[in-house]
Parts: sequence; C-alpha cells; structure tokens
Amino acid sequence: MSYSNSNHHTYHAEETAQRRDLLRPLQGIPVFYKVLIANSLIIFIGATGGTWLAYNLNNSQQSLATPMSLLIFITIGWFVSIVLNFVVLQFAFRPLKDLGKVMSRVQKGERSLRAPLTGGDPQADQLASTFNMMLEAIDEATRLRASQIINAQEQERKRIARELHDETSQMLTSLLISLAILEKSVTTQAASDRIADTRKLAHQTLRAIRNLSIDLRPSALDDLGLLPALRWYLKEYQQKCAIEVEFNERGFHERLPAEMETVLYRIVQEALTNTARHSNARKVVITMKEDHEAVYAIITDDGQGFDVEAIRKSPDHERGLGLVGMNERAVLLDGTLDILSSPGHGTTVKVRIPVPNEQRERLKLNKPSELLV
Repeated sequence: MSYSNSNHHTYHAEETAQRRDLLRPLQGIPVFYKVLIANSLIIFIGATGGTWLAYNLNNSQQSLATPMSLLIFITIGWFVSIVLNFVVLQFAFRPLKDLGKVMSRVQKGERSLRAPLTGGDPQADQLASTFNMMLEAIDEATRLRASQIINAQEQERKRIARELHDETSQMLTSLLISLAILEKSVTTQAASDRIADTRKLAHQTLRAIRNLSIDLRPSALDDLGLLPALRWYLKEYQQKCAIEVEFNERGFHERLPAEMETVLYRIVQEALTNTARHSNARKVVITMKEDHEAVYAIITDDGQGFDVEAIRKSPDHERGLGLVGMNERAVLLDGTLDILSSPGHGTTVKVRIPVPNEQRERLKLNKPSELLV
C-alpha cells in the first residue's frame, strides 16, 4: 500500500512540475500583453458566437438561434468577460501589489526590507530590482554620511581633548605653582587660608578638565589601544560613580583597526553612562572577547532595568538617543547591537562587530586553536 501511495505522490509531483513548465513561458509575458491576449480571446469568442447567433436568428433549421439564446449568450459572455478579466488582472498585477506592500512597509521605517523577484513578470521584476537598487544606494549613502559625521566628531573630540590637556591643564598647573609660591610669601593666616581655598578650587578644576579630556577622547585609545583605554576609563569610572565594575577579556592578540576600537569604546562608554545615570546599579560586568570571526562585548548591570521599546519611543531623548547612537555605531561596521532589559531585572547590552577580512585571515593563521576555545 505504501509503495502504491509513493508512486501516486511521485506521479502527482511530476505532473505538477510539467504543468509549471508549460505555464512558465506564459508567466514571462508582460502584464500588458497578458491583458491584451485575454481580452482578444474574449472579443474573438464573443464576436464569433454573437455573429453566428445573429445570422441564424431567423433560420428555422437552427433551433439554437433564438432571441432568448442570443440574450443568454450576451449575458454569459458579459459575465465571463468580467470574471476572466478579474482573474487575469489579479494574476498579472500580483507582483505589483506585492511591490506596493513592500514600498509601504519601507516607507513606515522597515528599511531592511527588499522587494521580491517573482519571475512572473519581467517588467514587475525590473521595477522591483530598480527599487532594491535604490534602497541599497540610499542605505550606502546614509551609512557613508553617518560614518563621515562620526569620524568628524571623533577628530573634533581629539582636537579639543588635546587642547584641554596640553594648554588648559598646563595653565592651571602653572596657576597652582604660583599659588603655592604666593602662599609661602604671605604672613597672615587669613591670606594663607584664602590662597589654600583657591588652590583647592584650582585642583578641582584641573581634575574636572582632565576627566572631560578623557571622556572626549582618551589619549590611551590612540596610543595604546582599546583594552588599556578601557581599563583606565573603568578605573576613573569606579572612583567617580561608586559602581563596582568587573572587566573580563580574552582572545585579543593584537590591536584592532582604529575605527573598530573607537566604536567599541564609545558603546561601552555610553552603556556605562546610562548605567550611572538611570539604573541605580551596584555592579557592572563587562566581558570582551575576540575570535577569527568577530569581536564581542557584553555589558551587564544589576540595576532596575527598563522597557526598551518604551524608552525608544518616549520623550526621554537623552537616553533614547543614546541607545540609537550605540546601534548606529555598530551598524556602521556591519555589526549588531541587542539590548535586553525589563523593569526590575537589570540590563544587558550585547555587541558583535565582525573582524575585517584581512585581519580575519591573519587571525586564522596565528594561534587558531586559542581563538576558537
């Protein structure tokens, strides 16, 4: 019985495939010609049948040629014409309807969507292909523009940070030295106390400027790389925010490309800034690792958490734009960023940035067994 059923299914599948092969040339006909052929057939059948009935209407030898049969023929022809046109147009314009649905969803914000190529209509496929090419060009232009803006921001951050470190900090240091000399030269206790207060204020200002310089662009990120810059930042962060930070890293054997280091540093920095401002967390765990495919960063805190979608849509622009900026930086390098959080259960930020091809091949050649553990 099973053998018979198997043969029956095989035969049915072959028959279906043959039908598709027969219909494939018809599917390749443009919409205009499909409608033209269908209507031409309707007109030919209607004109032929109507002419025959009208010609033999008074012929007594033709029992079918009666006024009633002519009326029935006209009614049936009209109905068949409507039904056939409806079916043909539905079939012919389906690719255009599907394309219209995709366009509507893209217009609403689903920019990653692409129009399908059905192969049913060359003109519709050409339109869909052109639409997809336009979306790719727009995405590429948007990505290039965003990359240029972010790179310009980083260059400006670097310039301002160096000016603060090299000029403003040196001026404040000179001021502190002058105040120390002045303090030794005064004789009254009131003047000495006043100078001591001024020195304390100058020290605080110098410390604030150095912190601002580090936040803008730490020199360690350019000189030493991502991991030393993060360790320095985390040390300052714990002192400033009183939040315990556990930092784990593995798999790193050489420096990453500069743009990748900047993106990962800024994402970690923004995640920790959000933690300090909004989460009321006591501890943050940061795990970073690299293999021959990508670099991964996971930032987890034990704070109060939040509703991710609600924050993105809420008027809390500072936090919402921070999440958007983190995602944009990851996307610029073809990476992904996922934020997992819910009220009362903390927050986890997961980042994956693919390694460039040239470094990927180099990592495969160097210590592949360690990288894949």
